[in-house]
Amino acid sequence: MKKILEGQIVSNKMTNTVVVRVETVKVHPKYRKRYKSFKRFKADTDGKVFQIGERVAIEESRPLSKDKRWKVKQSLSDGELKAKIED
Repeated sequence: MKKILEGQIVSNKMTNTVVVRVETVKVHPKYRKRYKSFKRFKADTDGKVFQIGERVAIEESRPLSKDKRWKVKQSLSDGELKAKIED
């Protein structure tokens, strides 16, 4: 089973590669306060063009280069995001 993450594209300056920022919500162990944590992943696009700010789903893959270990699975429009939240 491959991991699938959702995030927002923050850079598309490389050839066939985008940088996706994934947000997770964590809970502090002592104070129980929730806070957001961000991590950036480089993902392969298979020649497709994506714009900065676009929401995408990325899927785990074999190592494609030194830093790339993810592939863009699909672009998530607003309707798809609402459908996922309701399910």
